[in-house]
Amino acid sequence: MTVGTAASGIGAMWAWDNPVPSGQDARGRGYAPAEPAALVAFCAERGLTRVHLAAPWAADEGPVGTWFAAAARALADAGVAVTALGGDAGWLDQPGLAATWAGAALRSAGPALVGVQLDVEPWALPGWSDDVPGGSRRWLAVLDAVAASLPAGVALGVDAPWWLTTVAAPVGEGSLLDAALARVDEVVVVAFSDHADGPDGIVALAGPAVDRVRAAGRTWSVGVETDTPKVAGGAQYTFHDEGAAVLEREAARAASALGGGACVCVEHHRAWRRLLGLDGVDAAGQRT
Repeated sequence: MTVGTAASGIGAMWAWDNPVPSGQDARGRGYAPAEPAALVAFCAERGLTRVHLAAPWAADEGPVGTWFAAAARALADAGVAVTALGGDAGWLDQPGLAATWAGAALRSAGPALVGVQLDVEPWALPGWSDDVPGGSRRWLAVLDAVAASLPAGVALGVDAPWWLTTVAAPVGEGSLLDAALARVDEVVVVAFSDHADGPDGIVALAGPAVDRVRAAGRTWSVGVETDTPKVAGGAQYTFHDEGAAVLEREAARAASALGGGACVCVEHHRAWRRLLGLDGVDAAGQRT
């Protein structure tokens, strides 16, 4: 499938890494392809229109902060919409920290950012199943804190697994996803599967959540995985073993079925580059 055209169902990605050596900044990841010019080139080659770009804590300080501002501005100048991406389990107990993080990211990149994208996952923590209402309330409190802190014109987005439609809201009627939709502007419906069709495919998983987001008048996309099965939690949740061509094919099928144009968002930049064979190989034979 040719990329960079309407034929691709992929329009966005999460980008978690930065190129700053850890010796220069403890927040550094040392990943050279995250340099601003390289990010812009990758987005142009893949036809991407949005990047959820990882913003560190105190994104207005130090070498990683300098990189974040430069990368966001370079992408914005190239016509790519950029959100500040972040999430920390500690925010669930101190929601104000999420607002502090968002404020620093906005000071760093300024008008280059169209929004803030939260990836906070109480369901991944021990104890979630023991107190789903409590975990849900803490998650919603993070959304509330950040929403209240954002200036006009800056969108609030959230990563939400497809199955939040099946979790009751902690207060009132509707699902936990419905409660989130009352607070945010955009949702990435996380529907990790290595195929589009079938009862456990991307379309079947994401469809009910997409319908709820549409009904609420919010912007949406659908997230897919390309990292290793170990990271993804199983081979069935990632395109790692299927390869880049299958990713493109199934993303196009999912986008067509869901009616969302290039609505697929890829997790994540570094893993996707490995899938495409774009990165080098170190002395041990591992891709870098």
